[in-house]
Amino acid sequence: MADVSKQDFEEWAGWFKCLADPNRLTILHHLSGLDEPATVGAIVDALDLTQSNVSHHLKILAEQRFVFLEAEGVRTMVSANPDCITALPEAAAAIMRI
Repeated sequence: MADVSKQDFEEWAGWFKCLADPNRLTILHHLSGLDEPATVGAIVDALDLTQSNVSHHLKILAEQRFVFLEAEGVRTMVSANPDCITALPEAAAAIMRI
């Protein structure tokens, strides 16, 4: 197993802190099941959350690169970052020395 740097641990701590909220996990779970980007409004409708709540959580998810936000006119298109599918489990494995 490769050495893990302090910088790796700091980045991973940010990831896990970001994911330590049930609404963010729900949003990420929803987006991961879609074949194409969704509008913020579609996420609001699908998850029965308020627009301001969804926008707040998307901002945090985007800061940690779990989602991509792309302005499309007056709408914001949101998609899950497919690299998280491998990066997150690999980080957990490195932390646990698996």
